[in-house]
Amino acid sequence: MRAGRFAAAIGALAAAVWLVVGTGLVNYDTLYSLVWGRQLAQGRTPAVDIPVAPTPHPLGTLLGVLLSPLSMLSDAGVHGDATTTVTLVLAFVALALLGWVVYALGAAWFDPWVGGLAAVIILTRQPVLDFGARAYIDIPYVVLVLAALLLETRRPRCGVPVLALLAVAGLIRPEAWLFSGLYVLYLVWAGEREVTRVLRLVAVAAIGPVLWLLTDWAIAGDALHSLTGTRDTAKDLGRVTGIGEVPRTAPRRIGEILREPVLVGAAGGLLLAWLWLRARVRLAVVAGLVSLLAFTLLAAAGLPILGRYLLLPASIGAVLCGAGAFGWRALPQGDRRRRPWAWFGAFVLVLLLVFTPAQVTRLRDLRHALTRQDRIQDDLRALVHRPPGLITPGCTPVGVPNHRPVPLLALWLDLDPRAVISAQERRTALGTYVRPATPTVAQDYILDPRDEDRSVAPPPPTFHLAGGNRSWLVYKRCAPDVVVHSGE
Repeated sequence: MRAGRFAAAIGALAAAVWLVVGTGLVNYDTLYSLVWGRQLAQGRTPAVDIPVAPTPHPLGTLLGVLLSPLSMLSDAGVHGDATTTVTLVLAFVALALLGWVVYALGAAWFDPWVGGLAAVIILTRQPVLDFGARAYIDIPYVVLVLAALLLETRRPRCGVPVLALLAVAGLIRPEAWLFSGLYVLYLVWAGEREVTRVLRLVAVAAIGPVLWLLTDWAIAGDALHSLTGTRDTAKDLGRVTGIGEVPRTAPRRIGEILREPVLVGAAGGLLLAWLWLRARVRLAVVAGLVSLLAFTLLAAAGLPILGRYLLLPASIGAVLCGAGAFGWRALPQGDRRRRPWAWFGAFVLVLLLVFTPAQVTRLRDLRHALTRQDRIQDDLRALVHRPPGLITPGCTPVGVPNHRPVPLLALWLDLDPRAVISAQERRTALGTYVRPATPTVAQDYILDPRDEDRSVAPPPPTFHLAGGNRSWLVYKRCAPDVVVHSGE
């Protein structure tokens, strides 16, 4: 019964979040996970070595394998619709779980009022909802690590269960490996000396990195493919990286997630809690520092500095802001320190209220952006099975302006992603070329402001316009004796 109520609550919260953002879109990285998982399920080697391929996260690829039977449960000629639908449902459930675990941590460390405000904060941050509505796998990673912190809070030094959660998180992001290793060292320092138990702890902590290395070796022939491939892609795309960029970039990215009032509340909450409730905030401080250390190590290894890699310390910051507003309630009645803390808490609440209109505007902008991109994506989907079609005899391969639409078309058309050609990589003499119909479509859907090359290549001069719709134009040049009928 308790599990049923919890599932119902999470479902209701996920639905509420969906109502706020209006829709969802599966992002580039997760689409590749679905494509690679389907390739594995079909007995094929995943195409992880193509240009601008994302990091192949083992748990993401496993999700693709598990969802691969859904690929055929779609409309005429379109594969993968059911797969992306289930992925988006799971993404909104992950957002709801994030809200719950942030609440639970705030309640466990301080007071339910702290947890409640922290959950509201994290589920109203525009970047958090953006990453969640686009099914980034970073949200489940944060949920797993925070769940490990919650378990450690409720059952100090419980060992294997905490490491098991971190092991699963370590199949999503390698930062969890540092948490696992340091936790084992902490348990030994705290008095765990029995050799068999220590070896069991080490074995569980090693699950994440060992399985990741084995997965890379099995599908790419190189146990370090994720490291070298991600580093090379970051270099090719001109991404910000390097340990020297961390002090300047990390605070700004966390600020972009939380915004000014939450940063003020978190700073004050951390200071006051460290002075007067240090035992309650110690785990939060340690976890925040470890997450920043892991982020720094990845940057030093040449991996990109991205805002979504800082969702974990931002989530902890939301809890600390809740503490800034309501942490005084954890002090004993009559304690003279309650009053100054309560006054600071009132100041934080006023700041949050004053900045609420700006936050509402950001959420409205997110909703509008997702709606526009969803409409554009629906128009692209319509071309899959309506004349002139994207796959017709003698009119292959399929070309696109850049790498952005490659995994989605590979999923829909049941193709190896190498069969969808980015015009930035090479041009073809025959085939089909799909191009945005307007600069607005290109801006909203194709182009990324972080890309060095933001041009949209025209169709090859020998291709002719075969059809299209309000968002996309289809050009073709087919082999001799192949007739192409124009569509809308």
